[in-house]
Formats: sequence, C-alpha cells, structure tokens
Amino acid sequence: MSRVSHVPDHPPATVSVENQFPEDLFDAMRDFVRTHPQWDQYRLMQAALAGFLFQHGCQDRAVARHYLNGLFRRESTPREPGTATA
Repeated sequence: MSRVSHVPDHPPATVSVENQFPEDLFDAMRDFVRTHPQWDQYRLMQAALAGFLFQHGCQDRAVARHYLNGLFRRESTPREPGTATA
C-alpha cells in the first residue's frame, strides 16, 4: 500500500470544527485578534492546538510544522501557482 505524496502547490486539506468556548476565553481571543491584525481566529486556533499537541509529546512532523509555522509565520504576498518559495 503506497502513501499519497504531498503536493506542495496545493493547500493542506482542512476540516471544519465546531466548539463552544467559555465566554471570557472567547472575549480574550476576540480582543487579541483585534489588536494583532496579522492573526485571525483560524490561525490562532491552529497555533494553539498545534502548540498543545507538540508540547505534550506529539511526534507527528505535520504537527511540529504547524507549531513552528504558527510561531514564525511571516507575512507574504500570495504567490502564483507553480512558483517556488524560498
């Protein structure tokens, strides 16, 4: 059985998740996003989940990559499909 190879020019698959938060936690997230325009609620939740999993011993390389990308993400302009990034 072969594994499907990663196609770098395509975004990773996403899954929609619904969750209920305590109101004060939601308010803190909303305030953070308002004062940090480079963040949005989706990036914040991805970084938080990846950080939790990584810091609690998850060995999956994709989780580590999401964790590090959340820490060191640089703002960039969208690139044309098929172009390389440095």
